[in-house]
Amino acid sequence: MKILVDENIPLMTVQALQDCGHNVLDIRGTRNEGMKNSNLWKLTQKEQRFFITTDKGFTEYRDTKHYGILIIRLRQPNRIKIHNKVLLAMDQIPEKDWKNLIVVMRDNFQSKYRSHIKN
Repeated sequence: MKILVDENIPLMTVQALQDCGHNVLDIRGTRNEGMKNSNLWKLTQKEQRFFITTDKGFTEYRDTKHYGILIIRLRQPNRIKIHNKVLLAMDQIPEKDWKNLIVVMRDNFQSKYRSHIKN
């Protein structure tokens, strides 16, 4: 799966996703680090990548075509909790089901929203 991770996703998660065979683009340490959300979104769409972030602002794209968005929203996040939630979501939802799906993983529950835009 082609994935773009926001700079707020732990390096250990990037490595775990790569170890699972995913093609992961991490903008940390590149000229794209710190870019505005709108530009990050354009990059994600241009490269046709599934997107992982902790930034709830990306829910604004729920009614647009996309390749999937995973948002981790925890009360007291740390790298271990974020890592575990990302891996849990990736384990629970098959790759083929992510297109136009937004999943928000919280401490005790998750919410899902599927865009009704035709592919």
